[in-house]
Amino acid sequence: MKRKHLLYPLIIGIFTALIWFIIDRGERLASVQEATAAGSDGLFAELLGHVRHPLSMLLLQIIVILCVSRLFGYLAWLIRQPAVVGEIVAGVVLGPSLLGWCWPEAMHAIFPASTLNNLQFLSQIGLAFFMFIVGMELDISKIRQKAHDAVMISHASIIIPFFLGVCLAYFTYRQFAPAHVSFLSFALFMGIAMSVTAFPVLARIVQERGLTGTPLGTMAITCAAADDITAWCILAVVVAIVKAGGFLSAVVTICLAVLFVVAMLIIVRPWLKRRMSGLSGTKTKVALGFFVLLIAGYMAEVIGIHLLFGAFLAGVIMPAEANIKQVLTDKLEDVSIVILLPIFFAFTGLRTQIGLLNEGHLWAVFGAIMLVAVGGKFAGSALTARLVGQSWQDSLSIGALMNTRGLMELVVLNIGYDLGILRPDVFAMLVLMALATTFMTGPLLDAIGYYYAPFRRHAGFKG
Repeated sequence: MKRKHLLYPLIIGIFTALIWFIIDRGERLASVQEATAAGSDGLFAELLGHVRHPLSMLLLQIIVILCVSRLFGYLAWLIRQPAVVGEIVAGVVLGPSLLGWCWPEAMHAIFPASTLNNLQFLSQIGLAFFMFIVGMELDISKIRQKAHDAVMISHASIIIPFFLGVCLAYFTYRQFAPAHVSFLSFALFMGIAMSVTAFPVLARIVQERGLTGTPLGTMAITCAAADDITAWCILAVVVAIVKAGGFLSAVVTICLAVLFVVAMLIIVRPWLKRRMSGLSGTKTKVALGFFVLLIAGYMAEVIGIHLLFGAFLAGVIMPAEANIKQVLTDKLEDVSIVILLPIFFAFTGLRTQIGLLNEGHLWAVFGAIMLVAVGGKFAGSALTARLVGQSWQDSLSIGALMNTRGLMELVVLNIGYDLGILRPDVFAMLVLMALATTFMTGPLLDAIGYYYAPFRRHAGFKG
């Protein structure tokens, strides 16, 4: 019996060994070295193919972007700057301005040109979510309470730098505008680039400095909110004019845009409020909110005024009574701010080529851009705030806060770049301007507070 038990594995083992021997001899009919080399090359090629797969490349890019963004965001926090400043710097560092200059092979290996479309799509989704949140954060009631002063300050802070931007375009058009771009398109984009305020960054600075609820903080946020609404409406009109190409097409696009805004405010907003109140489940309300966001973005793209304006408007019309704003913000804010926005900053950095500014006259033009941007926004806001009755300290503080450009400026610049209105060298100058004006907000507020601190000790000082 034991022999039978031993016979079974013996037979199986012998014939298995013989089969393996014959297969092995058959493989050796070809050259041993050739087979080994082919096997090694095949394995290496397979692994390399996995690494270069679009999904693998996208995941690697996101990992690198998030690590570098977190590092520079922490460094910005150490020097009392908003995290967005560090993230913008991180984007520039990962692009041709630094990584591409110091180690071009690494930049092209991590960010090959063929994969940048994937990053662009992700960044656009992140921006749409973020603009949706910005729209929901706008408190229309506060704007109504301080409507006169806030609107006067915000509109002065738009029209003055816009005028100066158009003047700057007049002197730089021949040298810096692309050949196919009309003066109208170039001038309008230079004007809007000079007049934007970063409402979300301003709101976070006000919060970090403990100004929330104070007269200064309320006025600054209200001015920035009114500025945001006005600037986005102007941007929508500018994009419509640029995309339309002709006068008749531009008029039709602007009329469609006005009709779209009116329909969203007068028809969709009341319907959405009633619908949200009638729904019981939070998931159903969130789904409806996302549906409105997608439809508004799609309609804005079809009309020709950009997806981001539609997302912003969808956020504005979200009803506060159903508590849906807080629910949607909680679900979107972390994903958009922590993951998707750094991708946008990195994509912007990959487009920014500071190395193009390799001549003295180009830096002179950059100096003129800084002078126009800071002078128009800071001085325009501060002087108007003083005219409506604010103290000099509060007026200068409002001017410093309204001079913050940050993310909103980069959004405008990327739209201009995508439309072919801004050349790479002008784009680089304006990105540096956005970074510098955001960076200077904190030191300006510190300097204003330090200067006026001795005066506040005197009881009779009224500002």
